[in-house]
Amino acid sequence: MKNRQTRNLLPILALASLFIKISGSNSVHPVLTGPDKAYLGSRAVYRCTAPGSSPPVRYELVSSDGALMASSVDPQGDQPATLGMKVSEASAGAYHCRATAGGNTGVSNSITLSVVIPPLQTTVTSEPFPPVLYEGSRLVLSCGVDRGSHLSYTWFFNRTEVDGDIEDVFNVTGNKLVVEEVTPEHAGSYYCIASTSVQDIQRFSSSSDIQVTVKVYVSKPEISFSVFREGKSYRANVTCWSSRGSPPANFSLLLDEAEVYSVRATQSLVGWFVVEVVPGLDMGLAHCQVKTELQELKSEPVTLEVVPVGGDVSVNVEYLYTSASRLAAALLTCKVSRGTFPLVSWLLDDSVLPSLPHSALINEGQTLILTQLGPEESGSYRCRARDSYDSSGPWVESEAQLVQVTEARMTTTEKISISFCCFLLLVLVVCSVCVLKMFNHDRAHPQTAPVNSDDLSLSELTSRAEDKKTESPHIDFDVHNQVYW
Repeated sequence: MKNRQTRNLLPILALASLFIKISGSNSVHPVLTGPDKAYLGSRAVYRCTAPGSSPPVRYELVSSDGALMASSVDPQGDQPATLGMKVSEASAGAYHCRATAGGNTGVSNSITLSVVIPPLQTTVTSEPFPPVLYEGSRLVLSCGVDRGSHLSYTWFFNRTEVDGDIEDVFNVTGNKLVVEEVTPEHAGSYYCIASTSVQDIQRFSSSSDIQVTVKVYVSKPEISFSVFREGKSYRANVTCWSSRGSPPANFSLLLDEAEVYSVRATQSLVGWFVVEVVPGLDMGLAHCQVKTELQELKSEPVTLEVVPVGGDVSVNVEYLYTSASRLAAALLTCKVSRGTFPLVSWLLDDSVLPSLPHSALINEGQTLILTQLGPEESGSYRCRARDSYDSSGPWVESEAQLVQVTEARMTTTEKISISFCCFLLLVLVVCSVCVLKMFNHDRAHPQTAPVNSDDLSLSELTSRAEDKKTESPHIDFDVHNQVYW
């Protein structure tokens, strides 16, 4: 009974298997390959294939909204279809392939296409604008394009790419380059390049240079003045300057807090003013003031007074020695008790000091250094002074100072050390003499028993003398004395 039921099911199973095979052979399974990015205006090409499909096979490239973009027929059924389309801005989206063979239709996988727009007209903008800022300020540069998508950016500073070597100086994020606190080292030219890449095809657009200027805050101004004669009157040339900062800046001269002159310095941070003065008269308290768009600073005051040379003039001589107490140089200083602008001249043996090979003048000629003292440099030195601004003014001379070669001088420490060593040597000599005298005194009175010449034979005396001689030559001398006593 069971075998009969099995035989009845066999035809049914065979028909079902044949139906499955027929159904499987008629199904279509297309596969779509192609780009996911394409430049605007280019042609995007896709390939679609339906392996195992019965010819002819019709292929269609369809967008996500059902629009037919391209179609192709494979009459043999074993060739992939090439489906292309012109890329526009509206072409962005998902696409799939629809294949029809033997009355059956199949749909492939989908590919999303991105439309890449090449960069056009790249420019750099700055915050602040124009890009002129003071040290410590924040700088933001932005790389922008009039048109473009899927962009990457590369920055250049003074024609050098901002890469890993100098990236720690800048903060690059997206299309922006940021410097949180600028320094003078950040000043220079910047530009950027915007680029896109599709299947190893790159397109670039470079901006023009933008010049960044970093200004330095000016330092506190300083003031000085010199005097010159003009006819019968005297004038002071007042100089105001700042050692650090970026021009332009306005310099003003204040006398007793009142502004008397002002000048704008555009190339350097220096200003000059000419003021009439009278020697011996206090013209007031002078200040320099500097102003920029952000700062206003004032110098320390200086009394605008010209004191004529006068009073006592003297020469101070100082000898300099090496560590070995050898004479190294002589330092002669001319001291002028009164005078704002003294002109110093030196005399040797009542003649103007000639040019010596081993000498030098420093401190505006008020100090003379003699690095070698020989017969040529030895002699009587004196200095004289007059007002530097008045060539017809009288000279004030000092007393003469004799400078000559001297022996090496010992320091106080060296003198004490040598004296102590001599004293110690003397003590050692005295102690040695005393010890020797005591030793000789003891040897001069030996403690021996009386010897009877009658009881000792000559051989015994000779033998004893030889024994003593072996012990010491001094004892040998004593023995002989005893033998012949």
